[in-house]
Amino acid sequence: MASKNGSTRVAIACQGGGSHTAFTAGVLKKLLKEKAEGNHNFEIVALSGTSGGAICALLAWYVLLTYDIDKALSLLDSFWRANSTHAPWDKFLNTCLLQATRFFANIGGVPLVSPKYLPTRGLDQFRGMLEEHVDFDGLDKLVMSDSPLLLLGAADVLSGEFKAFSSRRDKITVDMILASAAIPTLFKAAHVDGHLYWDGLFSQNPPVRELPDERPDEIG
Repeated sequence: MASKNGSTRVAIACQGGGSHTAFTAGVLKKLLKEKAEGNHNFEIVALSGTSGGAICALLAWYVLLTYDIDKALSLLDSFWRANSTHAPWDKFLNTCLLQATRFFANIGGVPLVSPKYLPTRGLDQFRGMLEEHVDFDGLDKLVMSDSPLLLLGAADVLSGEFKAFSSRRDKITVDMILASAAIPTLFKAAHVDGHLYWDGLFSQNPPVRELPDERPDEIG
């Protein structure tokens, strides 16, 4: 079903997980740049994502709400640049973690450590980066009935059931992003509306079941 202006309606599912996230960010940047330059006639009607893919989807969705495509390119760059290691101490810790993981993998497995015993500094930094790039408090003023759909995948810790947070049903919050990206071996479970959630990679990566409801011509 084409839009009123004849453009192709596109829904984008953003896969999370390591290199998949980096690939997703690059593809989104390319698509949004093509849209800004008018090289292709398409309309993004929905975005979905899990874990790192949820972050990419959120940043692209946020900028689509503001109708500022150029800002999307800078947001995707600046967030992942801020998320990389720069300080000497962070680089040291990152190197130690990688070396330890490789060592234990070679001898038969990596020991499990409860995130309860890990420092919360990383989670606090993660939350701060998200809030620095997205004005979650101001989303209510931007989201309209015809705005693109945003779906965020997470897994309910107690029931194991898949949860898709939807901009059609829910007010998107920073805790929903944290829930979608809460890797159990690194972060404590995230609290959202009285439930505990872990990384959506344990359920659907990414959520796609509701994308056809937006009547896209293509799902990518």
